[in-house]
Amino acid sequence: MSEFHGSASRGSTPGPNRTPPPATRAKGLRHRLAELRGPDVPAKALDARALAALAANPGCARRAILDGAGVDKARLASALGAPSAFGQSQFALTRGNAFEAKVKADGGAELLRLAHARLDPGAAPPEGAAVPDLSAHGPEGRAARTALALREAARAGGWTLLDHPMLALDVAGSLAFLEPDAVVVHPDGSWSVVEIKSFPMLDGSADPSKVGAAARQAAVYVLALEEVAARLDAVPVVRHRILLVCPKDFSNLPAASAVDIRKQRAVTARQLTRLTRIEEIARTLPEGTCFAPDRGAEELTEAVAAVPATYAPECLSACELAFHCRERSREEGAVTRLGRPLRAELGGLTTVEDVLAAAHGEQGDPDDPAVAALRRAAALRAEALASAEPPARAEALTDAAHREVAPCP
Repeated sequence: MSEFHGSASRGSTPGPNRTPPPATRAKGLRHRLAELRGPDVPAKALDARALAALAANPGCARRAILDGAGVDKARLASALGAPSAFGQSQFALTRGNAFEAKVKADGGAELLRLAHARLDPGAAPPEGAAVPDLSAHGPEGRAARTALALREAARAGGWTLLDHPMLALDVAGSLAFLEPDAVVVHPDGSWSVVEIKSFPMLDGSADPSKVGAAARQAAVYVLALEEVAARLDAVPVVRHRILLVCPKDFSNLPAASAVDIRKQRAVTARQLTRLTRIEEIARTLPEGTCFAPDRGAEELTEAVAAVPATYAPECLSACELAFHCRERSREEGAVTRLGRPLRAELGGLTTVEDVLAAAHGEQGDPDDPAVAALRRAAALRAEALASAEPPARAEALTDAAHREVAPCP
């Protein structure tokens, strides 16, 4: 049998095939990302927080390429001279672990009661719910064990609590292993994500920014669950209302709320799809660009500067490079450092210098709504300052007022 595909003419002697097999796109991309990370630097695995933060700032090419390449951004920030304060304190971690243990005590009876009350009140009460053992060797083994437990629970027809299951999500051709706090399987076979947080729920509501961050993180878990469900014969429903469990008021008692994460799921799915553009970003970088933390600060600064960033104040609570990017944003006078809502209002005016020039009538199209609003605001400010009392006159009036109220000698 010929070792070559296709047929040759009878009697011809095929020569050796010296054409190398074409490299696949995935292998080429992985090799390029390894070069960016550093050939001897292990990749930092993406977790749900990192994926949720990507969805919160989808326009940042810098974060996309660094996370896609598995760069340890905390070490990179320290090497750049801008160490990050991002992350939870040890006290917060200890408090959160203690609260989670309380919520899951007695086989998760209280957690399942809250899930029944907030997510599925029409179902039978969760008495005698199953809590399968999900232990296995390595993240791959735990993910396989979780998938098996989910399939069995969906067929069983009762309540099941999966404590810290392991899920795998395909991110730009690589698997990211994710560990939600819990997943509840309902009697109808549907699945719900549970997020347990240590921030308080006061009078039935919590800090909107923290709830939003929890919703984005839960959206990542929902997407991973949908990939598991899609591989089953009878595809279970992955619910888009998650259970958020927090301390009630200032106590350690659990309170729960159902949070609709359809919007966050759609945004996260779109951003994860866009992560495939990291190949395009990598192609634009100069040859030899490397983010290995053992490189010199000057070389790393140049490498990071080669990738455009979209800094906003929200990055301070979501990205290890926030301090470095904020400093560069200040140097450039970028308006994004003042917040995304203001940046959206200013249209094509991207720097503070451009904004001031437009407000003073030195540049900008008068028909542009942003320019017109800035000039109107500048005129109102000038009018208000002109109508104010002169400093000398105001000082004299103040002295007179003091004399009027002073006691007689």
